[in-house]
Parts: sequence; structure tokens; C-alpha cells
Amino acid sequence: MAQVKMTVNGKAASGEVEGRTLLSSFLRDSLFLTGTHVGCDTSQCGACVVHVDGVAVKSCTMLAAEAEGAEVSTIEGQAAPDGTLNTIQQAFQDHHGLQCGFCTPGMVMTTAALLKDNPKPSEQEIREHLEGNICRCTGYHNIIKAILAASGQDVTALAAE
Repeated sequence: MAQVKMTVNGKAASGEVEGRTLLSSFLRDSLFLTGTHVGCDTSQCGACVVHVDGVAVKSCTMLAAEAEGAEVSTIEGQAAPDGTLNTIQQAFQDHHGLQCGFCTPGMVMTTAALLKDNPKPSEQEIREHLEGNICRCTGYHNIIKAILAASGQDVTALAAE
């Protein structure tokens, strides 16, 4: 067992991990941050996306030890301390960008990374950026609308589905 230390959502976090412990498992099982979902364990679905030192990563394929000393942000760190949703979360709610909610944390974290690098993405750029995230419920239309809305763009041009 090895000791791992990192900052998670602005707070110091540490714990003992086996060398094979995935970051997603450490977050869920040791820190009880269960918003990071694991859907595939193979980096296919994107439900486990978190930010490590400002970069979106699939935490089911990163070892916890690799995050030693890193700044990690999870879905739990996105809302304000009083529970007020951030712009992206609110847009997902307002534009029905979620149904069962399983993929939503990964979608929100992926969207945050996109909007950090590209504050006004086109619909095509959004679709390309979401290629590593799978949603089995929504058909993506309302997710696209939510991301456009979160970026301050007009969503009325997207036809209703």
C-alpha cells in the first residue's frame, strides 16, 4: 500500500492505495465522491471524467498514484458551496440535457473542459468534443442545446426533437 495525497475540489485529500487502484475507485470508495460514475472501466463511456490539473481525464483509466500532488476537480466541486448550480449544470437542467443522469457528471466535466478552451463552440465542435462520452437516453440533441446555452449562444436555431 502507498500513501497518495492530492487536492480534490479545493480540499486536501489523502489515503492509502494499492498500486493498481484507479483514480475513479479512490474518489468513489475512499473519498466517497460518488458523482464520478463508472460505466465501462475501459475508457469508452466518459461517465468518469474528472479534471486533473485542469485537464479532462477519464478517471477509470488513470491510477490514483498518478494523481499524486495534483489538483483534481469532480462533479461535486462544480456547484457553489451553497448548492447553487454552475452555468453548465443549470443549462443541462434548463434544456433537459439529462434523463437518467448516469452520464451527466462526465458530460458536465467534459463540457467544462471544452468551454474553458473554446468559449463559443459550434454545434459541430461540441459534437466532436463529446465523442468520448456516451449517453444512452437523450439522443444528444438536448445536451448540445445545453452546451450552446451554457456558452451564451442562441439555441432557438436548433429544431425541437
